[in-house]
Amino acid sequence: MKKVALFLANGFEEIEALGIVDILRRAGIPVQTVSITNGKNVTGAHNITVLADITFAELDFADVDVLVLPGGMPGAKNLNEHEGLKKKVKEYAEKGKNVAAICAAPMVLGGLGLLDGKKATCYPGFEPELIGAKVTGEKVAVHGNIITGKGPGFVFDFALELVETIAGTGTRKEVQEGLLI
Repeated sequence: MKKVALFLANGFEEIEALGIVDILRRAGIPVQTVSITNGKNVTGAHNITVLADITFAELDFADVDVLVLPGGMPGAKNLNEHEGLKKKVKEYAEKGKNVAAICAAPMVLGGLGLLDGKKATCYPGFEPELIGAKVTGEKVAVHGNIITGKGPGFVFDFALELVETIAGTGTRKEVQEGLLI
């Protein structure tokens, strides 16, 4: 089964980050939360502090198949300022590995030129950051190996799309039913 790394920066959107982790784990998908700060404690946009599983420096990318970027402000901006993360995101996308971003975080993909000519969605107002994208405004947009989500109200749609991409339609349906969706 593919393994997922979800990156946390100070100011991350708690509902998105923790909701995605919860849904992926319900599906039996291995996911690690990765702090891009110097320590494992990361504080979200609404002052909820979480303990990440590991730090960016500790992550063995050879053991990771999918990269996920939650939104929130200034979390997405902080992700976008982390050169090591951006390098890995670009590398993964160019190798055809799955990269997913929700809310304001698709700005990272747009800034790297990864959305050129591709369908994408984001939190309203961040469309100019999706450089070259065909902005859909949908809850979730999938174009090849790139998955983008609109925002916190659509975290279930986004995470379930990840479940389907990684583990198939049957697992998505099973998790969806368990969540009463």
